[in-house]
Amino acid sequence: MTPFSFAFFIIYAKLYFVMLKVRLQRIGRKNDAAFRVVLTDSKNSAKSGKFLEILGTYDPKAKDKSKRTSFVSERILYWVSKGAKLSDTMHNFLVNEKIIEGKKVNVLPKKKPTQKRKELKASK
Repeated sequence: MTPFSFAFFIIYAKLYFVMLKVRLQRIGRKNDAAFRVVLTDSKNSAKSGKFLEILGTYDPKAKDKSKRTSFVSERILYWVSKGAKLSDTMHNFLVNEKIIEGKKVNVLPKKKPTQKRKELKASK
């Protein structure tokens, strides 16, 4: 194996084993949130600003409800077919827009039943 082919193999292996994610990235000013739908490596933090492709936008403060979301559905479906995962919120948006089929996912944390003080003291 030549050094060039070995280097090519390493680069290919890194790209092949990257887990891609379609998720929201916050943009906009303080107290005026808007979001970008991006394709990114799952290891990138949400605030890093690194992404591979912009796949749409979401503006929660838009007056016209039809202009709140704009997705490039063909590209989203293409990347999902290539193995990219959707965040739970993006999955719910796409189900709502009827781009994909399925049930919505609960993105809120599950609440635990409250414990009484006596039970808490007994467990300690």
